[in-house]
Amino acid sequence: MARQRKRKGDPVSGWLNLFKPVEMTSTQAVAILKRLYNAEKVGHGGTLDPLADGILPIAFGEATKTVQWAMDSEKEYVFTIRWGVSTASQDAEGEITATSDARPTRDAVEAVLANYLGLIEQVPPKFSAIKVDGQRAYDLAREGEDFELKSREVMVHSAKVIGMPDADHTVVHVTSGKGFYVRAMARDLAFDLECEGHISQLRRTRVGAFAAPDAISVEALQGMTEKADLLAALKPLQSVLTGIPDLAVSSGDAASLRQGRTIMLMPHVLEAWRDARNPADEEDRLALATCNGIAVALGDVRAGHFEPVRVFNIRETQSA
Repeated sequence: MARQRKRKGDPVSGWLNLFKPVEMTSTQAVAILKRLYNAEKVGHGGTLDPLADGILPIAFGEATKTVQWAMDSEKEYVFTIRWGVSTASQDAEGEITATSDARPTRDAVEAVLANYLGLIEQVPPKFSAIKVDGQRAYDLAREGEDFELKSREVMVHSAKVIGMPDADHTVVHVTSGKGFYVRAMARDLAFDLECEGHISQLRRTRVGAFAAPDAISVEALQGMTEKADLLAALKPLQSVLTGIPDLAVSSGDAASLRQGRTIMLMPHVLEAWRDARNPADEEDRLALATCNGIAVALGDVRAGHFEPVRVFNIRETQSA
């Protein structure tokens, strides 16, 4: 008698706008939600430090195929720098490496912060997940290894002081692109201001389309006794695909796309795609095929046809 394959969970798909609490790691959050939803596959859209709270987008099922879009999206942070003390990790968890009585004025912080707008070079913190010769930088740092990380370009769209409750603390709001490290900014600001400083509080308030006002906590989810309520908390897979033109296809074409086949586009569908695309980028052929509001495939529009590149298999009964 043939043995049945053991089910690894339910085929749940969609994005969850989670508000992660302090002290919980991103990996722990994923594990908790995997159990809570009894989901086959769960991932997250960009690590958030254990000492930080805020937005941690969680991808379920087919949405895990779109994680890169969440990681590449614009992000917003509100963080507090505590002046007078520097730490090895640039946050409150690391051991103290230097102290100083120097305290910057608000005007001084604002003046230096203006130098960090636009496309800048930033050296990531040594306590980061970046790999060095196959090993995580934070592992090497904890072992006391001596190594250097290369600078890389990151985009800072805006950076401003939004509070200075006392001489020891400055509150900053930043909107950035991918790969930006708040702890590195605090380190660099302290250096430029000839002060010591580290991040004492950090909150990520937005990741792309996921923002704090409509985020949901782990506690709220754990309080839901009905699976339908948990599923209702999910957002569609295409929530992270903002800016990609939509192609509305028939159920027959959707079936062909799910099998990896190229389809011919009706003239009105092709015209709608042309109207929705970015006129400044004629080389961008990307589109998202949907059927009854459900994501079917990402692909390229060429010569009146749609060629699927990434296919999504989402059940209509669970289309969140």
